[in-house]
Formats: sequence, C-alpha cells, structure tokens
Amino acid sequence: MEPIIVDVISEIRQILSEEALAITDLVGYIGDNYLSAVKLIHDSKGMLIVVGMGKSGLVGRKIAATFSSLGTPAAFLHAGEALHGDLGMIKPSDILLMISNSGQTREIIEMIPYVRRIGAGIISMTHNAESELAKNSDVILPLIYKSEACPFNLAPTTSTTMCLAIGDAIAIALTRLKNFEPHNFAELHPGGSLGRRLLIKVADLMHTGVELPLISGDRTLIEALPEMSSKRLGALIIAGKNDMLEGIITDGDLRRILCSHGGNAINSKISELMIRNPKRIGPEKLCEEAINIMETFKITTLPVVDQSGRVIGIIHLHDLLKAKIY
Repeated sequence: MEPIIVDVISEIRQILSEEALAITDLVGYIGDNYLSAVKLIHDSKGMLIVVGMGKSGLVGRKIAATFSSLGTPAAFLHAGEALHGDLGMIKPSDILLMISNSGQTREIIEMIPYVRRIGAGIISMTHNAESELAKNSDVILPLIYKSEACPFNLAPTTSTTMCLAIGDAIAIALTRLKNFEPHNFAELHPGGSLGRRLLIKVADLMHTGVELPLISGDRTLIEALPEMSSKRLGALIIAGKNDMLEGIITDGDLRRILCSHGGNAINSKISELMIRNPKRIGPEKLCEEAINIMETFKITTLPVVDQSGRVIGIIHLHDLLKAKIY
C-alpha cells in the first residue's frame, strides 16, 4: 500500500480558516444574552467560578485566568472535584460559568441542584441549547458552529477555540465597564516586564549625585572628556546656572563632532558643540514613558529634570535592561 501524502501546509491553513470562520459567524448571533451575562458578572458581589471537565476544563482554567488578570476575580472549579468537597468554595453571591459542549456532562449536571441550593447564578456555554445544562441556566451562551475542525468531528477544536474567544470578549467587555486601566493590569502582574514598565518610576532607576555626568557649557571638550569617561553612562549633561538643563553630548555625538571638526574640537567650548534642548523626562514619570521616548527618538539616554527644568538625574537604556523592564 502506498503511503498517503498529505499537504501539511494546506491542511493547517484549512483548519485555521475553518476555526476563524466559525468565530466570524458567531458574531451574528451575539445578542441580549451576552449583555445579560456581562451584567450578571459585573453586578455580582462574589467571584466568577468557571467549571468544566476534560478539554472544557483546560479551556476553563485559561478563561478564569484571563478574567482574574483583567480585574474580575475568578477561579476554576473541576466539576469532578466539586462533588467531592470543592462545592464548599461556592457562595450565594458567586456566578458559575459552566462549560459543556454537549450540555450533558454528568459531573456538571449533578452539580446543578447543589449550586441552586447554594443560590449562585449559572451561565452556560454549550452547543446544545436543549440540554439539561442549558435548561437550568440563567443565561445561555450557545456555541454555534457547523462542525469541529477535527476531520472526524470528534476532538474538541472549533468548540474550544470558540469558548476561549467568548471568554476573552466578556472579560474585556467587563474591563470597559470597570474602567480598568493599564496601571491596574500592572498591579496584578508585578513580576512581569510589562508590570515593571507600568509601576516603576524614573526616580527609582535614575543616577543622581556623584554618578551624574554634569558639566557647565563654558568648559572645553578636552576638560569635559574625563567627566564623561569616568561616569560611564555614554553621555554628558550640560547645565547652566542652578543646574538648569542646557544640552547634552552622547558618545554618538562625540564621534560625529570629531569627524566633522577634527582635532580642533577638543579646545572648543561644550556650549558650541552640545545638542540643545535635548529630550528629557520627569522623575515622577513611569519607565514606560522613558522607553517610549527612547524608542521614538532612537536614543539611549535621558536627562531627568524637575518641574523647573533643573537637572536632578539621568537614566540610561542599560538601567531599564538591568531592571528587566525593556
């Protein structure tokens, strides 16, 4: 028997197209039931508890994690474990999001009387609108699709993708209602680089005092070079009276100056060579803003100034890298 030859690339493209089309088609079925689901979760004084078994359970864990990371307290409850003691985590103020493609998953169906006795609300995700789960739900979010992407229409593929997409949509809709902002996200993710970018301020990382490569504009370049070299920040900040920022010279500027002026540049005054009105940042600004300025203007160093324009520090891209922010 000759081996079956499969066009893998075409197959993958076809599967992705099928799942994408199913999500696109679902948009036309979004109605008041989604509004009810969002309102039920938003108005709840308790948690959102996502329930599932098997593949639906794995998807449910991710959905619960997404809600929690976007400001809606959520937890995952394995339907099998629920019937062996974990029902104790459910409170009357909670909302359960129960996921079962068939709507007939035994462990989930057996949970329903106990959930109702506790008094918690039920939102279901199911492909079967006539199922026991659907009939016992406060809100039904139907999984409407023609078939699974699996060629045998058996393995949960399209259905699980659809569940994830619905979970994302509701979680994000809730962030709008709660006025959830990037800094709120950062507070829930302090261990990641994004969290640090949105929590750590320039004042936390800037160099000050004796580390500051600061010099007046009336000094010559040859006089200024030791200051620039000893501070090892790749820049020299030029300040006037009361340390008011006047300009900057970076390593790159220095190379360009020497190329264009030659050896005569070493006796020139810094004020004649510096870049005037350089980009700057305040100490109270987030490192996120410092990164954006550096990326936009292709620079690696920023003078830090107070509200009056007085130089109080300097921050370098290396500081952001070292703090694992960039």
